[in-house]
Amino acid sequence: MTAHREDAAPRKGSAGAAMSVAELLAPADVAIDVRAADKLSLLHSLAARAAKSLGISADALGAEIVKRDELGSTGIGGGVCIPHARMREVRRPHGVLVRLRQPIEFHAVDGKPVDVVFLLALPASQQLAQLNALACAARKLRDPEVLRQLRAAPSAAELYAAITR
Repeated sequence: MTAHREDAAPRKGSAGAAMSVAELLAPADVAIDVRAADKLSLLHSLAARAAKSLGISADALGAEIVKRDELGSTGIGGGVCIPHARMREVRRPHGVLVRLRQPIEFHAVDGKPVDVVFLLALPASQQLAQLNALACAARKLRDPEVLRQLRAAPSAAELYAAITR
């Protein structure tokens, strides 16, 4: 994963305009055929990926992601989950998107296992950016055609292309 520059131009989504997935996600933050033994190990693994890109503590982000999911599952149904957490150290919304090799139990709202995961690390101080990022990810992941393309993507590059179209 490549680190993102803190001095980069601000993302338009942070000012309240509609955010695009490309503003949340870099091609390096996308993977297919990810193996996960269970929900907890998946959340910690993805938090470590995000933390590396953001230059923050993987343990702290992992703990916040797990803490948020314990409040209520972030499994939105249809085999999709959007685990997320807000932290002071996060300067802008940042995502990690993976397709799992095998679906895992996630206590999703529909009771179905999850195979598409879009983790979001969100800035604690920017409530509008938080909401825009979550809405952006949810909108894309609720689209049946996008989900079909995500599940059929033969590579991480195709997975990225499918979510950012």
